[in-house]
Amino acid sequence: MKVGVIMGGVSSEREVSLATGKEMMAHLDRAKYDVIPIDIKRKQDLLEQAQGIDIALLALHGSFGEDGTIQGTLETMGIPYTGCSLLSSGLCMDKDLSKRLLRYEGLHTPDWAVLRSMDDFRDGRLSSFGYPLVVKPNAGGSSIGVTLVRNEESLLEAVNTAFSFGEEVMVEEYIRGEEITCSILNGEHLPIVSIKPGAEFFDYTSKYEPGQSEEQIVTFERETAERILQAAEKSYIAMKCSVYARIDIMLKDGMPYILEVNTLPGMTQTSLLPRSAQAAGITFAGLLDAIIEGSLAVRNTSA
Repeated sequence: MKVGVIMGGVSSEREVSLATGKEMMAHLDRAKYDVIPIDIKRKQDLLEQAQGIDIALLALHGSFGEDGTIQGTLETMGIPYTGCSLLSSGLCMDKDLSKRLLRYEGLHTPDWAVLRSMDDFRDGRLSSFGYPLVVKPNAGGSSIGVTLVRNEESLLEAVNTAFSFGEEVMVEEYIRGEEITCSILNGEHLPIVSIKPGAEFFDYTSKYEPGQSEEQIVTFERETAERILQAAEKSYIAMKCSVYARIDIMLKDGMPYILEVNTLPGMTQTSLLPRSAQAAGITFAGLLDAIIEGSLAVRNTSA
């Protein structure tokens, strides 16, 4: 089977994507797969380089990766791809839409406001929020452009920074609690991972520099565990996810607050999904097998 590892991309998360792609290629079973690296530097590269592959193993992050664009292109080309659908990818990439859906489903998520211009910033809509606040691009990942703001003096700079990475900015209530993440693979929950970043929050350095955060498998008493897993599964279903996703949660007083749903979570040496899979007895190679097989089954395509 010819597996095209689609990586790189044109977003601010290009370097993270290359690291994910490199790690995937290092662990793909060469006895099963003919591995073809496809480094996307321009959007046209996909059309030129993906011809003839049997499945696209997506290692992309950010725009033209997680937002449904490349999924739609691959569907047009008749090439099956790994992970969530075009619709699910687009929904999860837009944090504002995600939170609206989560709230509709009765799930807890931090209060928020979306700014579409600096005029929105000046109109007083943030006056009801206290500090600290989390300011981030509405469509983005890897904590790029994210700032934890503790006072009014820092807010303007944080908003300007977030606007430099996208057309919309989310200002979100900061929930103080235990940060955890729940991964779902082909309908099954993987062990919960607890995150204790060395920085003020789980920023880019904490995510991708070895030793910059403490991440470990964690267990909870039965009632709390059920509440967490139910919230994760309900989020997965509400966002129409398939094959695999990672749900990031802040746990406060035993109540899970959904931060976001990741349809293409990182797969680097320090990433959370492979760590969770390993705790379930699934090797990195086995995780990739499960993603590929699950994706082919979902898309009604045989190898």
